[in-house]
Amino acid sequence: MPDRAPQPVDRQLPTDEARDLISLVRDIAQREIAPKAAEEEDAGRFPREVFTLLSESGLLGLPYDSEYGGGEQPYEVYLQVLEELAAVRLTVGLGVSVHTLASYALATYGSKQQQVEHLPAMLGGGLLGAYCLSEPASGSDAASLRTKAVRDGEDWVITGTKAWITHGGIADFYTVMARTGEDGPRGISAFLVPADAAGLSAAAPEKKMGMKGSPTAQVHFDGVRVGDERRIGEEGQGFAIALSALDSGRLGIAACAIGVAQAALDEAVTYATERRQFGKPIADFQGLRFMLADMATQIEAGRALYLAAARLRDAGRSFAKQAAMAKLHCTDAAMKVTTDAVQILGGYGYTADFPAERYMREAKVLQIVEGTNQIQRMVIARHLAGPEGR
Repeated sequence: MPDRAPQPVDRQLPTDEARDLISLVRDIAQREIAPKAAEEEDAGRFPREVFTLLSESGLLGLPYDSEYGGGEQPYEVYLQVLEELAAVRLTVGLGVSVHTLASYALATYGSKQQQVEHLPAMLGGGLLGAYCLSEPASGSDAASLRTKAVRDGEDWVITGTKAWITHGGIADFYTVMARTGEDGPRGISAFLVPADAAGLSAAAPEKKMGMKGSPTAQVHFDGVRVGDERRIGEEGQGFAIALSALDSGRLGIAACAIGVAQAALDEAVTYATERRQFGKPIADFQGLRFMLADMATQIEAGRALYLAAARLRDAGRSFAKQAAMAKLHCTDAAMKVTTDAVQILGGYGYTADFPAERYMREAKVLQIVEGTNQIQRMVIARHLAGPEGR
């Protein structure tokens, strides 16, 4: 029943340029990403050539200044690009979000000289970035990190291990938070570390239930030496930089979650309108119709929430609370929608012959990365009622 087939998301975009950008992304997604997505995810293959194409197409630096090769697009537009990419393959959508996160510190807090020297290659020169904050013993409690950077003349020597690093082992540069002073958040500084630095290595990628095509690995710093010109911001400013980056990064995760949820809904609608039982499409049964309606409503609400937060950011207003809300709602919605999609497909939904099971496995990690949803609830509550233990 083709008249009931899902249609592309009808997006509210601010400019003709943005509409052209979404058209370009959809073309690349359908031509270069979709045909191999399931096969490559199953094989655990990272599509580096896709990221090279995205870089050449100007899609790896969308929210940053055009002076350095960025697209100078508002977050309202950039996030919808992420959603389109994640709907086709989360490894790609999340990968672009992580690269943007890794570029944030230098693009926002770097000196003019640092930006001129490094940003063009990072934003449009084919490089891929990784963001190094978490450690084996400090995940949600990131301020307790133990990786150290010790002064040695005009250099810093970095020693320690970072964990759960997306693009660990394949990135070209790492934005690294390391302790340069006292315990706690005020003793942390940020550094831009090239992947070929002596003493930098990565462990074997983690074996995950989903996102198998996106390598996640520990990254080891064994006396890695970098010049002071690669320190980003002031000494002791690193944790503030990290939190600022995560506010924006959480919006990226929210957009990716809605992309995965939209893909799952589209799959469920297609199946329900084509699958016949008792002489009619199963989409004609009220129980399934209500499930589809609830799934669509959660997606629309999530999209509205992340876009509202993005518009606050674009206007230069505070958006940290709204970013936490968007990350929380959108990722929880993705988990619910993808689970319901598997249910609608029944036994077929549990097989790898259909993408619903992959969407469900991928949605789970979005409730964990860049601040678990329990942390998001703490962030939101602090905005409402102030810090704990006052």
